Amino acid sequence: MIDLPVIQPETAAPARPRKPDWLRVKLPVGQEYAAVRRLVDEHKLHTICESGNCPNMGECWGAGTATFMILGNICTRSCSFCAVATGRPTEYDLDEPRRVAEAIALMKVKHAVITSVNRDELKDRGASVWRETVVLTKQLSPGTTIETLIPDVKANWDALDVMISGGQEVISHNIETVGSLYRLVRPQARYDRSLEQIRRTKQAGHRTKSGIMLGLGEKPDELYQAMDDLVANGLDILTLGQYLQPTKRHLDVAEFITPDQFAHYREEGLRRGLKYVESGPLVRSSYHAERHVNVPV
Repeated sequence: MIDLPVIQPETAAPARPRKPDWLRVKLPVGQEYAAVRRLVDEHKLHTICESGNCPNMGECWGAGTATFMILGNICTRSCSFCAVATGRPTEYDLDEPRRVAEAIALMKVKHAVITSVNRDELKDRGASVWRETVVLTKQLSPGTTIETLIPDVKANWDALDVMISGGQEVISHNIETVGSLYRLVRPQARYDRSLEQIRRTKQAGHRTKSGIMLGLGEKPDELYQAMDDLVANGLDILTLGQYLQPTKRHLDVAEFITPDQFAHYREEGLRRGLKYVESGPLVRSSYHAERHVNVPV
């Protein structure tokens, strides 16, 4: 008898989880969306709606609102979840605050969200542009409320003081994920440093907000610990949303969290002392942001 070689079957790559129906979104259409699109293009503005591939862009722009990204569209960080380009920024436009403020006035925005890339190469992290953007927006649109979603200042607390001094109603800084995943998700950031940034913002008397992406491999107990850490550091408002892989070069989705689980996490966050929790598969930092200005400080 001749022994035939045993042919081992090829090991199949693990199947990626299939995107569920509840994550399907409509393409942006309509006159209101087109009007915002035109203003953004005409004024050469950067929006995180586009750079971050936000699934709510159609809904938000259709309502005549947008989240503006200042200080260019190239980030000095290389977070493994983010679609914003990484590199050496070349743009530093001191006239940008005026252009953003004028666009917000033209669009008659009732509530504006302003964010930015990380500018670690700038001594003040871009703080002067941050403050001037808020101040000019308030001058041109005194009835407009503002949320600023500010980046990690790398413990430059003088820069933070300038960033949060413009008169905005909500100051947000996203911790993005649980502590155990920081090296994977935010390799140039630190969990404890982001918590301290939130604590210092609260101590200065401001309404504080943060956001976490789910589906990166975090465990429920780790999320609960993050909620407790945020409450202990003075957080008022938390957003929870599903991580979606922007390109194949970015982190894979480990799990799609169900709407029922998001609802459970919302209740758990409120039970643990958060004043407001926005929780759902398509929730992003600026989703329903106009509601957050009424949260008690």
